[in-house]
Amino acid sequence: MKSRKDFEINNVILERILKFINEYQLIKSGDRIVLGVSGGPDSIFMLDTLRKLKENKKLNCELIVAHVNHMIREEAIDDEQYVVDYCKKNNIECYAKRIDVQKYANNNKVGTEEAGRILRYQFFDEILKNTNSQKIAIAHNKNDKAETIIMNLLRGSGLTGLKGIEPIRNNKYIRPILGMERNEIEEYCEYNSLNPRIDKTNFENTYTRNKIRNIIIPYIKQEFNPNIIDAMDRLSQVVTEEESFLEEITKNELNKIIVNKNNSEIILDLKKFNGLNKVIQKRIVFDSMSQVLGNSAGIEKIHIDDVVKLCNSNVGNKFTMPNKNIKVLIKDKKIFFTLVNEKK
Repeated sequence: MKSRKDFEINNVILERILKFINEYQLIKSGDRIVLGVSGGPDSIFMLDTLRKLKENKKLNCELIVAHVNHMIREEAIDDEQYVVDYCKKNNIECYAKRIDVQKYANNNKVGTEEAGRILRYQFFDEILKNTNSQKIAIAHNKNDKAETIIMNLLRGSGLTGLKGIEPIRNNKYIRPILGMERNEIEEYCEYNSLNPRIDKTNFENTYTRNKIRNIIIPYIKQEFNPNIIDAMDRLSQVVTEEESFLEEITKNELNKIIVNKNNSEIILDLKKFNGLNKVIQKRIVFDSMSQVLGNSAGIEKIHIDDVVKLCNSNVGNKFTMPNKNIKVLIKDKKIFFTLVNEKK
């Protein structure tokens, strides 16, 4: 039997999640949402709270569950059954798929963790399309965000990396429980007897994220700052605001110096470019390369620095190829960012 305390705890948590959803406009009235649910505490917490908000008519949306069985752990079949049973009990549409992640990782020469992420998102996108849904909900929490910031910091990331995980990306991927800490999620699951599945590999310090989660953050909490999770969240908010400001300036300056633009090439005015602040120059180079390539994958700081140096040297008919897919040429007082046709 639920106690008064249980009811109050649930109500406070539901209101916090609803406030977070509304603050970042994650869910619109009538949205159909695909929820990535593994069966672990985070995803079951997300599913259970969104279900209650929907049933309480605080959210007007449809929930669809997508579960991927990675076929790595023996207990994965029990995780799958747990998710299916929850959805059946609560009359929620559910799609489950078994994928040999290790085989994919071996065939494509990527790590198991990366292979799992790729295949999960492919399946989520497939369900999104087949069910005419608008959003994909991922169960990242505030601790995940702090871990990501520390990982990016260790890699020497720029400002963008210090934003960590964002509440919404591409107006498609949403993270409705990003404002909740892991201990709050675990307490909620216990109060509501959800008995989520526990992935024991999360406690194995094989992957970088697990080492940060299980070693670095507990050490920082004990020796330096017990509120490190909140501190990382505040850092993310400050960086996000400043990034937004710089993005707007970069966009405005880029528009002023564009000579021509199409799907495979961007041409900029060299003199106007060289008159800009170095920070804006680097951001314009990054944005130009990303637009021509169609994404930012593989664009590193050294590539951006090389292009800026080439432009600032102000010598014509010189070029660099940051990677095999793009060529940056200085010619006729212009900067040409050109997509390379590999089929030549």
